[in-house]
Formats: sequence, C-alpha cells, structure tokens
Amino acid sequence: MPTDTPKAAPNAAPNADVITWSNLPAQTAEGVERRSFPGTGASLKHIVIKAGTAATRHAHAHEQFVIVVEGRALLTCEAGPVDLRPGMVIRFDPEAWHSADFIEDTVLIEVNLNPAG
Repeated sequence: MPTDTPKAAPNAAPNADVITWSNLPAQTAEGVERRSFPGTGASLKHIVIKAGTAATRHAHAHEQFVIVVEGRALLTCEAGPVDLRPGMVIRFDPEAWHSADFIEDTVLIEVNLNPAG
C-alpha cells in the first residue's frame, strides 16, 4: 500500500535538535534583535523589538506565521489595521505586504516556510 510518509535516506538516523534561544547568536540592528534556528523545510526566529521601532512595508517570497509572545504592535496589512497583543498569531501568504509600528517592547516568534519549488 503506498504511503505519503517521507523516508529517511539509507543509513541516516532521524535527528532532533534542542536549543535555548539565548545560546544562539544574535543579529542586532536598529532596535531589533534576531536569533535564527534553521530547519530543512522552515526556519524559526526569536525577535525582540524595542518600543518605537517601525518595520516598513515589505513582503516575503515565503509563507510566514508570526506569534506575539509579549508586547504590543500596530500591524498594517491587506486585511487592514490590527492591534497585535500577546497570544495572537498572524499568517501571511507569500508576497503579502505588511508593516508594523511597535508600541511596547515586543517579543515575536516567526515561522518562515521555505518557498515551494
């Protein structure tokens, strides 16, 4: 019977990685600190953003999920303005534009899926 379950390469053992965000190197610029954790089909980012920082309008070639852990931001996107608060999750289609103004120090977890193809 056929199966859709991916098979590991011969002689390759499945792997699991465990990290602590603070042990990953940080890239810091313009009030934003990013720590990245790459995978094979997606990547995670832990992002700390200072109040008063703005993310200008932009888009990505990949689908993206953003989880608000702490803080507050005003998001603008095709769907209109959104007051982001802890516990909220946003999903953007590839090439969906968005911008944000960070009202409070904010912590986000970003999930970036690799583009299809």
